[in-house]
Parts: sequence; structure tokens; C-alpha cells
Amino acid sequence: MQEFYYRRVEDGTFCLTGYEGDEAEVVIPDDKVFTILSDKVFRGHDEITSIKIPDSVTDMGEFLFDGCVNLRHLQLPAELRTLWGYTFVRCGIEEIVLPDHLRIIPPFAFKDCKNLRKVVCGAGLEKIYAWAFSGCDRLSEDCLIHRPEAEISPQAFSHTS
Repeated sequence: MQEFYYRRVEDGTFCLTGYEGDEAEVVIPDDKVFTILSDKVFRGHDEITSIKIPDSVTDMGEFLFDGCVNLRHLQLPAELRTLWGYTFVRCGIEEIVLPDHLRIIPPFAFKDCKNLRKVVCGAGLEKIYAWAFSGCDRLSEDCLIHRPEAEISPQAFSHTS
């Protein structure tokens, strides 16, 4: 069973505001043009192993995948432009490819992703903020494939106290 909740936004597209379900593989429906995945939509769904996100999504909210410890497979939408803080906090992803339209990785975006080993940054990446990868024990700057001109905070991999 998968139940999705949403609302229309000003430009006529839709924001996914909630999810109820118990399936390992989640497919966000493509019968509506979703541009925003709101805060905490999949929070605590430890049964989820993969999520299919429509390419129309441009914004992904805070704590979106918080606690999705078994989430291993996630292809980000090609049109993604904005990650909010803590988007992937405490989730189980191992590798991720960031799309070309994404300009920044905000603080704490991947906090405590203990399995994260590799991040491939898209061509448009300009800045990685402090603590973006705080608590990602298997990830180091050597595992981050990025544009040489992208600004990386010296604290991007630092642990907060």
C-alpha cells in the first residue's frame, strides 16, 4: 500500500506533502507534475530500500529521508536545483550522483549517512557548506568527485560537537 498526499503550488505544479506505506520500493506517481518534495515526507520509513523520483522535482525538503536506514538506491531527478538542510540525514545511501543543476550542498545535507562512500557532483556545483557531510564516516574528500572550481568549506567533513 502506498498513499501520497500533495497540494497544488502557485505555478500549478504540485508539492508532495506526505506519504503512508509499507513497501520497500517506492514510486512517486508521475500523473501530476511534482516539483517539490516537502519536509519529512519519508522520515522514519526504515522499510524503504529504493525510491523513484520524477525528473520534474526541483526542490527536496528538510529531513526528507531522515532515518531511511535501508534506503540504498536513489537516483536524483535531473531538474533538481535545491536541497534543504538535513535532506538525507541518517539515511542508508551508499553512493549518490548529484545532478548538474544543483549549485550548493547545504550544511548537514548528508549528516550521519554512515554508509555513504561516494558522491559524484554535477557540473553546476559551486559550493559545499560546512558540515554537509558531518558524521559520514566512510566518506572523505578523496571520495568526492567534484569540479575543481567548486568551493568546499574546510569543515565540510567535520563532526559537530
